[in-house]
Amino acid sequence: MARIHWVLALMAALLCASSAASAHEARGRLVSDNIPDAPASLAEKLDAYLSGREARLLGWSPSGGLLILTRFGDVDELHLVAHAGAARRQLTFLREPITQAAFSPDPNRAGLAYFSDPEGKENAQLYYQRPGESGAKLLTDGKSLNSNAVWSNNSHEIAFSTSARGTSRDIEVVDPESGALPHLALSGDGAAWYPLDWSPDDRKLLVLKSVSFAECYLYIVDLVSGQKREVEPAPGKVRIAGARYSRDGQRIYLISDRDGEFTQLRYVNLFTGDKKVLSGHIPWDVQELAISRDGQYLAFVSNERGVDKLNLVDLRAHQDLTPPTLPADGVIDSLSFDAVGKRLAFGFAANDRPRDAYVLEIAGNTLEAWTQSEPGPVNAANFAAPRLLQFPTFDEQDGRPRQIPVYVYQNAAPGPHPVLIALEDGPPSQFRPSYEPWYQYLVNELGFAVVAPNLRGASGYGKTYRALGSGMLREDAIKDLGALLVWLGAQPGFDAKHVVISGEYYGGTLALAALVNYSERLRGGVDVGGITDFIGFLSNAAAYDQAGERAQFGDERDPDVRAYLKRLSPLTNADRIVRPVLIVQGRNDARVAAQSEQMLNTLRSRGGVVWYLQADEGRAFQSRLNRDAYYQAFAQFLQSQR
Repeated sequence: MARIHWVLALMAALLCASSAASAHEARGRLVSDNIPDAPASLAEKLDAYLSGREARLLGWSPSGGLLILTRFGDVDELHLVAHAGAARRQLTFLREPITQAAFSPDPNRAGLAYFSDPEGKENAQLYYQRPGESGAKLLTDGKSLNSNAVWSNNSHEIAFSTSARGTSRDIEVVDPESGALPHLALSGDGAAWYPLDWSPDDRKLLVLKSVSFAECYLYIVDLVSGQKREVEPAPGKVRIAGARYSRDGQRIYLISDRDGEFTQLRYVNLFTGDKKVLSGHIPWDVQELAISRDGQYLAFVSNERGVDKLNLVDLRAHQDLTPPTLPADGVIDSLSFDAVGKRLAFGFAANDRPRDAYVLEIAGNTLEAWTQSEPGPVNAANFAAPRLLQFPTFDEQDGRPRQIPVYVYQNAAPGPHPVLIALEDGPPSQFRPSYEPWYQYLVNELGFAVVAPNLRGASGYGKTYRALGSGMLREDAIKDLGALLVWLGAQPGFDAKHVVISGEYYGGTLALAALVNYSERLRGGVDVGGITDFIGFLSNAAAYDQAGERAQFGDERDPDVRAYLKRLSPLTNADRIVRPVLIVQGRNDARVAAQSEQMLNTLRSRGGVVWYLQADEGRAFQSRLNRDAYYQAFAQFLQSQR
């Protein structure tokens, strides 16, 4: 009865608040439904945390500068940094964000290829821009989904993945200067294929066939004959996280979990068949690699308990080198050697450091930040440092309760603190502490503790742990959330009566599932683009995505699996959600946009309290204006649950 009175009181409060904002109000590219306007004080404090900028490294320019993505306006744009500490010179001026870009390696061409998603419709197109020209030439058809562009070594052609033929992700090749249309290099035959590297003579392509996160196949495709050859066939399913040609073309360096729990760096000699594991001394995942153009150096990143470590190998001397210590524990991305192989660039971010571009000069073993991004008008030194803890769950491992890793952000003020459980994208992704200004706002301004678990099914802890959350075991991740709620209730620093759960994408699905099963322990939930109907999601997936989605969630064509997925779907159990919900959705996300609206209507038809925000974008909100509106609505929703 107390719960009913509480819900009715909250509904009344929301009805009063709606006088400040109409029940269904369009604000530019946004639709705001039942969400009050943010008070000026809230918007101002939140903006202080979100107004910082980062520098996302994309690679080197032919002249030895760095190509980065950074934001001065509403979306990220391409900029060039000539040297360490130099000003960021803007190269593109678009309304839509850029997702990937690379200069031609040939300094005589110096053309720039990049992907941009016109109107946020989730169909990124490939463009080519000549040096000194403000406009760019469209290289693709304007309607298909395109990604993973790789320049050839002679800089004449670009290989990329495309859905232009509808039923698969094929690989096409285009010469951007010729004026000719892209031509087919490999037909996907209903699967998803991606180019990874060109052979040194540009006659072959190293390509990846991706069935699912945990099932990949590596091939070499002869561009003249069209024949393909599998590299190191495996008797079972193998995850492949990256691969590159050696500079002499004799070896393939690849990252796979073929022989163990974790992905390892190994090489395969294409002519002798010799194989060797290079990272066997590291009992954690290897996740990225790069090879210098002269073939002397190989760099790779290992993910060790959620913290990245940079590794460098001198291939000629057969020697592991010791790079300088990084400024802090954090995450590394975008490894890239310069044209002569003397410098290694990479992106780096940490809890109190926005992502910036760093350069390692190999000969002197010195590390220098080329960009220094500002966190905004806040003191990052006051940011709460995440603590890595564990909580026991319902089942056992080696005769003891299985322990689930969880990161906790909490300020030093006396508790107990209200809690936000943040699920991010959910399994198989892994939450890793990086630069998180939104969490710092919640901790420092709203007094929340942010709890980010890596539930079973997450990557980074071995493939056995990852498999625990797949297929017919998927419900066990929901049980982990129940165990987390019990654990929170036993910790004196947390206010177990004020817990909200949120999730993005599949994390949103888990947040809704938690509301279905544990409403008595929760005050509300936030769903950002979550799946609400597994059967509809799987049956309507693009042909080239279906195999992977079915491998992860289950095959809905099997009667037993179909019944299981229907029982597990949040939409089936919407009548059990009795707490307020904020639903956030990109209108152009064809996978789940209709499902979010169906959940909205179903909950409201049963008298549920729902806030709804929709943006004219795809799965991720790329526009600063849209992201600000999302976080403002999120902050107000959390405050309404206090």
